[in-house]
Amino acid sequence: MDKLFNTDIRFLKGVGEKRALLFARLNVRTIGDLLHFYPRTYLDRTKISSLDQTQLYENATVIAEISSPIKEAKVKGGLLIYKFTVTDHVTDMQITLFNQKFLAAKLKVGQSYIFTGKIQGTYFRREMTSPEIEPLNEDNENGRIIPVYPLTSGLSRNIVASCVKSALSMLPEQMEEPLESEILEKLSLIGLKKSLLYIHNPKTFEQLNEARKYLVIEEFIKFRLGLLKLKTRNRQKTELSISNTDISPFLSNLPFKLTNAQNRVISECLADMTKDIPMSRLVQGDVGSGKTAVSAALIYAASSNGLQSALMAPTEILAQQHYKAMLSLLPDNIKIGLITGSMTKSQKLKIANAASNKEFDLLIGTHTLIEEYIEFDKLGLVITDEQHRFGVRQRSLLSSKGRNPHTLVMSATPIPRTLGLIIYGDLDISIIDELPPGRKKISTFLCDESYRQRLNGYIKDQCTQGRQVYIVCPLVEQNDKTELKAVDSYFENLKDNFPEISCGFVHGRLKPSEKEKIMQSFAKGETKILLATTVIEVGIDVPNATLMVIENAERFGLSQLHQLRGRVGRGEHKSYCILMSDNKSEKTLERLRIMTQTNDGFVISQKDLELRGPGDFFGQRQHGLPLLKIGSIYSDMELLKLANKIADKLYNENRITPALSKAVNSFFNDIGVIVFN
Repeated sequence: MDKLFNTDIRFLKGVGEKRALLFARLNVRTIGDLLHFYPRTYLDRTKISSLDQTQLYENATVIAEISSPIKEAKVKGGLLIYKFTVTDHVTDMQITLFNQKFLAAKLKVGQSYIFTGKIQGTYFRREMTSPEIEPLNEDNENGRIIPVYPLTSGLSRNIVASCVKSALSMLPEQMEEPLESEILEKLSLIGLKKSLLYIHNPKTFEQLNEARKYLVIEEFIKFRLGLLKLKTRNRQKTELSISNTDISPFLSNLPFKLTNAQNRVISECLADMTKDIPMSRLVQGDVGSGKTAVSAALIYAASSNGLQSALMAPTEILAQQHYKAMLSLLPDNIKIGLITGSMTKSQKLKIANAASNKEFDLLIGTHTLIEEYIEFDKLGLVITDEQHRFGVRQRSLLSSKGRNPHTLVMSATPIPRTLGLIIYGDLDISIIDELPPGRKKISTFLCDESYRQRLNGYIKDQCTQGRQVYIVCPLVEQNDKTELKAVDSYFENLKDNFPEISCGFVHGRLKPSEKEKIMQSFAKGETKILLATTVIEVGIDVPNATLMVIENAERFGLSQLHQLRGRVGRGEHKSYCILMSDNKSEKTLERLRIMTQTNDGFVISQKDLELRGPGDFFGQRQHGLPLLKIGSIYSDMELLKLANKIADKLYNENRITPALSKAVNSFFNDIGVIVFN
């Protein structure tokens, strides 16, 4: 089975070199990846609605005939829009497609098709935008449950389904089962082979539920076992425990007083650092809660005990910000160095030599810190900033520069404690649940398109007063060229509306150096309006930025919106966040209104989890841990608790079979970590 699961997908019937590259965009590189590439949803062709029975803002599947010519229109930026009317001879509905020239060319007036999508518009004029469209009776799919997979440009649903079918046909008669028969019997689980067959091709919803139950439990068990093993690995004894915990000289030198929460977290960390087991702790704190001051206190303590510290930041600009902050917080006798990717090779080697000769007490940098040539004389404390940019692997690589050093991870993404204990199974958790006095509340407003003129006037006012503005537009997918053109068009409109104001535009396809240059220009105040398509919630500290505008706010999770909002309100001036959304769904608007009611990140994250679930909450690999492909930590909480109990028992009783250890390794291989040797 190992051989089959590890076979490169290009050797699968119907794939080849070109399609293998397309599948790689979806992180599908082997046949095993494809078998674990689960449908994101299912089309229930067992239930076809008539148009007049459909509910607004709900998904529906209808059979309708195209009753009008298909009209094509090209808008600014090259976007193609197709509009036409369909009917079931009782009710009409308008269909809108974006940049789907190939599909539009295949559709014929007078023919009936199956349309699946969200019903929008009004009860008098229903609409569907970019629905799934299938010819009637294609592959006899009527009356069946149809899997719908995540797609990328060049891979259609039918292509993916066909490739999955080929992979399923290659499964051996007798498959290696990761879970013991005792567990299968006790929990009435159907096993791996049946689960893979049923999840991709369910005949009934009962089969689908059986498959999902097994796959969720098996995934949670692998997740838990991996974290237990990593935690044990982190708990090897260290010779770097500290004896001097007196940081009073550091505290008396600060230009401000620490909050009770900061003092509590520092005490927890110092207590860890006195033990012969290295600290392995996550410090969570809302935006502006003072995590940097906490880390500075621990760097001071490490230095007082003759130990060096390393601080790794996700971007060059953040590394530079940390460098400036540490220079102002730490006394002059603590020598601080900075190393980044943009430096010349000779500059990097000079800094590396200084670190190995203990000329630096603290070295700050980006991923460059984990390069092989960087060595320390006595590295005792490793700090990574913003957990979701660094995974388990990067942390362990940096820690390997020392002999079991203490590890501190700082994250500004508030997560409810119960969930944090599960997500960060390899770390202890401290929470800074108090903001320093004087932090100004950011006023947040939810607006629709009717406020556009007033908003433009307000943007102009802010810039005229010498302030700066962020505008964030979402991308549906990283590969969505259509959407990028639309944002290009938005940038052109922005320059037309504000010709006298300097505007910048940063997106995911820019080289890191180009992105850094644009962000630096904004940080220096040269650019007044920054349009971003990439998520900038982990971003630059610009005290002069007072307005955050978020377009299509409904596409973001509440926690993402909160992080984006945290980019403003960092200076002395009153700050504002405008959430733009034309969405008419009351459920969506209710979710967005939460942002206007509270600035508390922990309250927001709890609501976000309740409303969206962790799949959306954490996003793709956000926290550097393996991506859960099918389980939902929130909605599958009972199965999670059950799986954790089983995993703990298996681990403590040393009952991990070779098949299960291989499955755990395969699961964690996604992030480049080997759990069981």
